[in-house]
Amino acid sequence: MTRRSHAGLPRDILTLKAVNMIGFEALGALFCPASATADIDAPPPPGVPEATLAKLVDEILRTDHGLVMCMGKGGVGKTTIAAAIAVALAQAGREVHLTTTDPAAHLTGTLHGTVAGLQVSRIDPAEAIRAYREHVMATKGKDLDESGRAVLAEDLLSPCTEEIAVFQQFSRVLSESRRRFVIVDTAPTGYTLLLLDATGSYHREVARHMSNSMNFTTPLMRLQDPAQTKVILVTLAETTPVLEAQGLQEDLERAGIHPWAWVINNCISAARPRAPFLRQRAASEAGLIQQVSAIADRMAVVPLLATETIGEKNLAALADLTGQPVSALTD
Repeated sequence: MTRRSHAGLPRDILTLKAVNMIGFEALGALFCPASATADIDAPPPPGVPEATLAKLVDEILRTDHGLVMCMGKGGVGKTTIAAAIAVALAQAGREVHLTTTDPAAHLTGTLHGTVAGLQVSRIDPAEAIRAYREHVMATKGKDLDESGRAVLAEDLLSPCTEEIAVFQQFSRVLSESRRRFVIVDTAPTGYTLLLLDATGSYHREVARHMSNSMNFTTPLMRLQDPAQTKVILVTLAETTPVLEAQGLQEDLERAGIHPWAWVINNCISAARPRAPFLRQRAASEAGLIQQVSAIADRMAVVPLLATETIGEKNLAALADLTGQPVSALTD
């Protein structure tokens, strides 16, 4: 819909509020106009832990290969954090493969160019299904008659075909982490859980057919091994993203996967704002930062920036930030 086509439609404009829309009092003020004087006595920004993304990268660099998976709710900045980690590892001389399972993610747009030592790919469900169907038809279907090939083609239209196809590509990516770093920008929580469910189903099926004396390794076993896989939960210092990330952590724990670290992205407090309105917004983050700190083994806090983090130079700088003020946010 263009601006011209909807310019004449009735509309309401809701101003950005200084507090999270949680509770009766906050919700009751949602439709009230912003007060010009309500934020004069805003408190100073709360203190934030000295926890930078660079510290997480330094710990990852203690090995020369492994899997790093960035998970969390949609819109929290998983793609940016994954790309920043990948760039930092590549600039440190490691061989890195950055990939995404999120159909909406655009890694090439975030990187805005190529980076030496960094391969970029995307697990595209549509492409995965096409390749899987072609492979099955060329192998299982090559000796079938026309009727048999028609039945097989219809069977490949089943919804489970997508799960199998995407899982196969995901498994190939996991296997690469035995010789180089693989950074995975995952799809939002619900899609990721479906992929992990398929991984668990495959593990149970393999285990069922193997005797106790046989050694085997499944993708789930790699995800469960902290020496091979580091799961990073990315969130914002807002109620819903934190609650959803907590729920994801509980789901992962039930699957035997323990999150390695949390990243609080776009943190206003870490930007040390001077503007009263932003100070109020920062004050509302304090409890949530403490909540994450209490359950995370490791944590990084990335400040809200004035400009979008795009390109190798900006992504590399993201992993070097130490919480210094961002001038454009404090005016």
